[in-house]
Amino acid sequence: MTSNPVISSPPLARPVAMHFPTMNRRHFLAALTGSAVASRALAAPTKGEFIDAHVHVWTPDTQTYPLAQGFTTAQMAPPSFTPEELFTHCRPQGVSRIVLIQMSFYKFDNRYMLDVMKAHPGVFGGVAIVDESQGNVANAMKDLARQGVRGFRVYTSRATAENWGDGMRTMWRCAADEGLAICLLADPDALPAIQKMCTEFPKTRVVIDHFARLGMKGPAQPEEVDLLCRLADFPHVHVKTSAFYALGSKKAPYLDLSPLILRLRNAYGSNRLMWASDCPYQVADGHNYADSISLIRDRLDFLTPEDKTNLLRGTAQKLFFS
Repeated sequence: MTSNPVISSPPLARPVAMHFPTMNRRHFLAALTGSAVASRALAAPTKGEFIDAHVHVWTPDTQTYPLAQGFTTAQMAPPSFTPEELFTHCRPQGVSRIVLIQMSFYKFDNRYMLDVMKAHPGVFGGVAIVDESQGNVANAMKDLARQGVRGFRVYTSRATAENWGDGMRTMWRCAADEGLAICLLADPDALPAIQKMCTEFPKTRVVIDHFARLGMKGPAQPEEVDLLCRLADFPHVHVKTSAFYALGSKKAPYLDLSPLILRLRNAYGSNRLMWASDCPYQVADGHNYADSISLIRDRLDFLTPEDKTNLLRGTAQKLFFS
């Protein structure tokens, strides 16, 4: 069986053409009313409480942590993105915890990510990559879970998703049994096949990265958005609102993405959405970290304080830090 194809970084997007109905401010206004106790319960997280649900790190030390076969140092752009370099971007914005996503440079060798997690207890959660073609994939998942990993990344397109075999089903079954997440870097055309897997494994926690990359290969089609929203019928499916730098107009303050975020909030509820930067790509080519978190924290007035709590902390905490 062929294992998951490896992708080093997401391609740049072209503008997204999306048209969704606007929403009145009923939820926002309701959040401002009620007792003082209720107001405190709905208070948005403050600086120091935010969680970034999707970051890659790597080191220029390729002797200790060699790159996987097929990768070269020329493909490491930037050449280095260590935790210390990440902290210079995220800490000024009050982000105190981060979910690390295993970098494809290392493929199935998760050691660097695990060592970073050990060096900073409580700061990092982890999403690993395993080889589903190996007969011991469930044992490998359980071993990584004992080391703090709470999710497993799968790269998929329609072609790969429609050909998932026994190994991938073992992963989904193990994830359901162990309370782990299958984290999908999926193209929109893979969503129908993902829906079939969710039907087969309804208890498996699923995370769709980067809005299912709607608009990454051309304007997002309404039917593609409908497919993503249809997955909300499965209560264990979650979506990352992330990679703003590569979607829509690709220009801060990224407000052109607000209709999509609103549509997803209405479909999933904010308790199944999470914000993420997708660093280091968010801090390249003229983009910056502050603009990414600011879209959710400051700019979308249809998000209630409770919504912001879920997007900026609660959902990621539930999936990756518990």
